[in-house]
Amino acid sequence: MPVKTRLQLLSVTILTSASIFCPSLAQAAASDTEVTELRREMADMRREMAVMRTELHKQPRQKYVPGRHSVASSTPVEPNYSGKPDAGIQFGQPVAQTASYHASGDGRPVSDRGIVSSWQDFQHSSTDSEEVHVGGMRIGFPNGRPTIQSEDGKYAFSIGLAFHEDFGGFIGVTPRGSEQKGKFNSFTSNARRLRVPLTWRYKDWVANVTPDYGGSNNDGVVGLYEANLNYAGLKNTILTVGYFQPRVTEEDSESSNDFEMMERPGITDIVRGIAAGDARFSVGGLHYEKRWWVAAYFTGQQFGGRNASGYYGGDGNVGDSQTGGMIRAAGRPVATRNWDLHLGISALSSIKPGDGTSGRTIKLSQRPEVNLGEDSLLSTGTITNVANVWAAGPEVGLRWRNLLLKGEYYHIGVDRARQNGGASMPTLGFQGWYAAANYTLFGKPRA
Repeated sequence: MPVKTRLQLLSVTILTSASIFCPSLAQAAASDTEVTELRREMADMRREMAVMRTELHKQPRQKYVPGRHSVASSTPVEPNYSGKPDAGIQFGQPVAQTASYHASGDGRPVSDRGIVSSWQDFQHSSTDSEEVHVGGMRIGFPNGRPTIQSEDGKYAFSIGLAFHEDFGGFIGVTPRGSEQKGKFNSFTSNARRLRVPLTWRYKDWVANVTPDYGGSNNDGVVGLYEANLNYAGLKNTILTVGYFQPRVTEEDSESSNDFEMMERPGITDIVRGIAAGDARFSVGGLHYEKRWWVAAYFTGQQFGGRNASGYYGGDGNVGDSQTGGMIRAAGRPVATRNWDLHLGISALSSIKPGDGTSGRTIKLSQRPEVNLGEDSLLSTGTITNVANVWAAGPEVGLRWRNLLLKGEYYHIGVDRARQNGGASMPTLGFQGWYAAANYTLFGKPRA
């Protein structure tokens, strides 16, 4: 074969081979570029995932872990990124609304006494508060009190606290001339109320025991505020037996945490002491609806009434204890956004005063409306030969927007028994009233 022809053939072969391999090299270069791009995208994704994990761990701990209530629910549950709790502990579902810390649900302070409600209402208040499940128990704060209850809510125990510490003094108590100085401190302090309400529940049966480590005008007196058994299984009705504070007069029906002033008005304190007041043996009940309320109780002696050193001032020679009763009815005929009208009436009687060392006697007296002194400024002295004592009067309250006006008036009658010689004794009458006004500058006004 000629040399020229051989060279031409070789060149054709080389060109052909080049045409075969060049596309493969181009494709390889393109593949390397795609791989590099994919690796870059994967690195970006890894960085984003790392950032997401960091943010999830920084988020606040979830309010709950799905428990027995949420498992049965068809509502999807958010995942818990904070890890599982200890075995046997479960948190309830999130609170749908702010828990009510008062029986009326209006944001007032917790009551200073044992709270009595039906089992149904108690279950509702427990549902509205966040709970912790420990073994077979539920721990929460229904009605603003630490409460331990069984898993089914039938058994429950709660504890509360009312702590009022007064300090201050009286101005201008220097005696004039030869006058004797009264027992009115220029500066002192007094644990006015130090109550620890203890409440036990079995369904609609509620027992309250509330010791009081204050409750007087001077420190160091320890006594009992209440010890009673209640049944709340009837609609809007509470039946009570035991040492109790029967709700009489408007001021006495309020918790001491709700007083406008430091103490009740003097006239209401005198009236309630006739046949009601703290730790009075009572048998009766109350019924309430949305706009009205009525209560009636048969009453006896106060706690320690037959003890000379009793908490409420007893008599060690009582041969016949006091018996009496009270009734109160109140309503709210007008209730609008800007206007509220409250009307009520109270009546009570010591049908048979206690027969003690000095016979059947009574003394109507009252210290100043601040319990920092030992002397009373108002007193009838001891009234002897008492057949019965009674009191009655109306109560009125009116609110217009932020302005609240209220007042009460009471008449007290003391019927006397005949003297030993048979001579009749005059019937005595006393009366008293108060009026109060307040205007709310900030926040929600009283209703």
